[in-house]
Amino acid sequence: MSHAKIDANLQPQMQVAAAHEGVPVIVRHRGEMFFPQAMDEVRTFRLLNASAMRVRPADIEALSEQEEVEYIWADLPVHTCLDVSVPHIAVPPVWAAGFDGSGIKLAIVDTGIDFNHPDFAGRIVASAHFIGDSPTDENGHGTHVASIAAGTGAASDGKYRGVAPGAQLYIARVLDRHGSGSMSGVMAGVEWAVEQGAQVINLSLGSSGSCDGTDALSTLCDAAVQQRGVVLCVAAGNEGPGASTVGSPGCARLVITIGATDDDDHVTNFSSRGPTADGRVKPDLVFPGYGIVAAQAEGTQLGPVVAPGYISLNGTSMATPHASGTACLLLQANASLTPEQVKSAMRETAVDLNLPANTQGTGRADVFHAYQRAIGETPPVEPPPEPTPT
Repeated sequence: MSHAKIDANLQPQMQVAAAHEGVPVIVRHRGEMFFPQAMDEVRTFRLLNASAMRVRPADIEALSEQEEVEYIWADLPVHTCLDVSVPHIAVPPVWAAGFDGSGIKLAIVDTGIDFNHPDFAGRIVASAHFIGDSPTDENGHGTHVASIAAGTGAASDGKYRGVAPGAQLYIARVLDRHGSGSMSGVMAGVEWAVEQGAQVINLSLGSSGSCDGTDALSTLCDAAVQQRGVVLCVAAGNEGPGASTVGSPGCARLVITIGATDDDDHVTNFSSRGPTADGRVKPDLVFPGYGIVAAQAEGTQLGPVVAPGYISLNGTSMATPHASGTACLLLQANASLTPEQVKSAMRETAVDLNLPANTQGTGRADVFHAYQRAIGETPPVEPPPEPTPT
């Protein structure tokens, strides 16, 4: 067995699994491979040249000895990041300037969506499901997230409008009715969104525990940014206030990792903190994520009902779609921006909350100033050097 090729998170699973029991893995390999060891469906990923499957513990050892196999990751579980925002981050002045995300393709990779909610009428371009029988939201999380990012507020006469109500929505269901799924399922959703031409992808989900950005999901997310020019906004997680609590894919290097604040600009206790397992600062910045009112999926009730069709929820899951919507506004205002420049525009114009970088990133977002940076009133710049962890 080649231990150097086997994820440290996978080895304990191999030790406790029965000889006949399937262990979920993601195998990165050179060229095409056929996997007779797979106990069920094999899912492939073009961005990484990797395949996900369940195999017996002994087969993991055998695979690690094959020359074509580069690395074998654990296919870890992922979950939703649950625990008067739009004006607070200065979105209305950007709307007044004529930008609402129109023409920008935004993918929500989550629990699906309520296709019948008025706030999404005529807005959903494509959908797919990688878990369950359909992309319909049986949990409520994905509907709420999509509403924050791009809901029109039609059912509330515009009161609960999202950040980018003109954006085109692409919906990938990767989490079940309980808000749970797998890394490989999320990877499939991200790859589908990339193939659909999504310019911005929202991931209000993640794994538990700290990570260093080399896991399969983080690696694929970084590939989507680097190879395909997609902006990925990812929840930091809700395992704060302790240090080193940002999971995957929030620990990925090239994504925009989002923490949460309350109405008083305090970073919430639940918002995960850095550094990453390899010592990098995360989150990148923070957005409102406490008491956020947005669309309720029919037949679900994750939080208190505020008005017919709307509920209030807390979490970095709620903060992240504010960032995704912001990315849509910036890309509509300046289509030449790279993902690095979108990230920089948000980070470099954030309001410093005078907190450690591993708590706030660079601070709380100011969308209007980020927009000014994006259109050249203050020139877009490449990302600054990583700040020293504190």
